[in-house]
Amino acid sequence: MYGIFLMMGILLWSSISKTFFNPSLWTLEMAQFCMVAYYMLGGPYSIQMGSNVRMDLLYGEWDNHRKAQVDAITIIFLIIYLIFMIWGGWESFMYSLSYGGERSSSIWRPYIWPIKLIMLFGLSLMLLQSISEFFKDILRIKGHDFGEKN
Repeated sequence: MYGIFLMMGILLWSSISKTFFNPSLWTLEMAQFCMVAYYMLGGPYSIQMGSNVRMDLLYGEWDNHRKAQVDAITIIFLIIYLIFMIWGGWESFMYSLSYGGERSSSIWRPYIWPIKLIMLFGLSLMLLQSISEFFKDILRIKGHDFGEKN
């Protein structure tokens, strides 16, 4: 949650340095890295808090049992997608390390592997949270209602 403030500080420094000093070369790319970290680590948290977005056209009128059935089916697709993303992310991360330290093509030329590692970490947390939600949905289908699902 504090990552957005870090990104805002970096972009504020970018504006100040471009106006009053020599422009900082690292600010835009560092803000992009912060946004990736914010986004990738915020996804698992939003699923955990139940604040992910659903289309409410039909979903809002269903009872908790029906919602759990639909969620259990759709989360299987999410889990499959995340497995492929983690697999591809791992391959990309290993390439980045074995390449001798893959670097960005910008003038600042930061290493790319740290942000790829953060992405893998976020995807792994998302997979774990999705598996947890899948089992909660299975329990809801079996009648173990342990709380209102948003």
